[in-house]
Order: sequence, then structure tokens, then C-alpha cells
Amino acid sequence: MSSSLRPSSTLRRGSWLSDLEIISKLNRLLDEGKAAVLCTLVEKSGSGPRDEGAKMLVDSEGNSLGTIGGGGMERRLVEEALGALKEGQPRTLVFALGVEPEEGTIPVDSKCGGEVKIFLDVITPEPRVIIAGSGHIGKPVADLAHIAGFEVVVIDDAVTATLKRFPFAQSIYTGPFEEELKRVEVRHADLTVVVHGETDHELAALRSFLRRRPAYIGLLGSRNKAAEHRRQLLAEGFPRKDVEKISTPIGIDIGAETPEEIAISIVAELIEARRLGWPRKAP
Repeated sequence: MSSSLRPSSTLRRGSWLSDLEIISKLNRLLDEGKAAVLCTLVEKSGSGPRDEGAKMLVDSEGNSLGTIGGGGMERRLVEEALGALKEGQPRTLVFALGVEPEEGTIPVDSKCGGEVKIFLDVITPEPRVIIAGSGHIGKPVADLAHIAGFEVVVIDDAVTATLKRFPFAQSIYTGPFEEELKRVEVRHADLTVVVHGETDHELAALRSFLRRRPAYIGLLGSRNKAAEHRRQLLAEGFPRKDVEKISTPIGIDIGAETPEEIAISIVAELIEARRLGWPRKAP
């Protein structure tokens, strides 16, 4: 196996690798909860350094694996891939390789004398829902998240955290609460939900999740509780921009009252975070 595929390595620039190696690395990044951009040469006219189907992978740090031709075109591709990752939207680019560029094409200093069209596909990992709490709200949140297609992880030291109660859970962490928070893997794509109800457990979960920076953190509770927890976290030195991203009171406001209604409002917000990103974009 190429050393570039080891978990601790960075991607290599300009490597002529097989599609299998590139896709294997993409799968590894997704398993780690990281997004990437797969750049594919989809059309060529005239001469170019690679043929249709050539691929290059760009990760979120701007490292690349594989090549579509090297030089200035590839440097521009990396820049565009990072832009596509930030927007979460694919894009198509046309490069003029040493020929007169038409409107909308990108000129490249090259002796090839042709044009290539490259599709940049943003590929993101499927988020898991990590639930701190297994009680009256945690149970229906887990049920509905599972129905909505999320993988579910449950953390709690209560007697309600059982496989019988959560038979579909990918993992259930039932040991001492703060130790289990350290054990659970929290990936950048994950959505974390704090519905425990006990102040010490809530703060422990919020601290743990803030340090790992998942895509979403939500906290169940009143506005007064939310304000108190925020003040505590800020006093402990957590960055304001991170604390302010916590969704609390959690869930979309639908006037929910019962545990099931509250769970529906929470999972609706989780779907919003998965599909549209978090925090919400200004209208």
C-alpha cells in the first residue's frame, strides 16, 4: 500500500495514482468525518496532459492526491476546490491551455493547445447524531433520528441507557459519564444533542463537544438555563464564537409540549443542520 494512504500522512501533490487509490483515500477521509473534493476531467478538446476520467482529490487543508495535469491549472484547482468546500456546492471549470480563452474559461500558461473541463464534486461524510441523555426526550430523539436516516450514538450513565431501549444505536456508552465523553469519537461532521437534564452532566457534555467542534451542538432547556450555561462556559475560557453557535433552546419552534413533539422539533433542526449547514445563514 502506498504510504500516502496511511492515516497519519498528508496527500501528495502531482502523484499519478490509480482511481482505486484515490477513492480509497476518499473513503478514509469520510470515515474520519472529513469532507473532500473529487476533481474529474470530464471533457477535453485539442491537446491536454490527461484524458477524460483523470482524477485528483483535494482535502480540507488544501492537500491533493493524484493529478489532472500539474502546474498552474492544478494550483488554481486546489483554490477552487477549497472554495467549493466552503460553499458546500460543486462547480465546473474550463481551462484554456495555451489557447485563446473564451468567455468563462480560465487561461493557463501551457504549450498543450487545448481546453479541458473539470467537475469539482464536494463529498461530505454522513453525520451521526450523538445524544447525551437517554431519558424521556433522548429516547424519542434517538428513535426519530434513526427513522430520518442518521446513525445514532447514545451516552449516559443512567439505567435507561440500554441496548434494549436503543436497539438500533451504533454505540451506547454507559460507564461513568465524563469518562465516556472522553471515549466517544466526535467527528467534525457529527451533530451532538445534550438532553440530559442534570446541570453537571450538561456542562460536562457541552465542554467535551466544544473542544471537539462538531458541526452542531444543541442543548435542551429554558432560555434562562441556556444563558447560565453560556456564561459559565465563557467564564471557563471557551471562545465566544463557539459558545454562541450552540443551539439553545434546541429545536425548531413549533410550540411543542410533549416529549414526542419536542423530539420532532429537535430532529427537524438536525435535518436542517445536515441539509443546510449550521449555524443558520442570514436570510
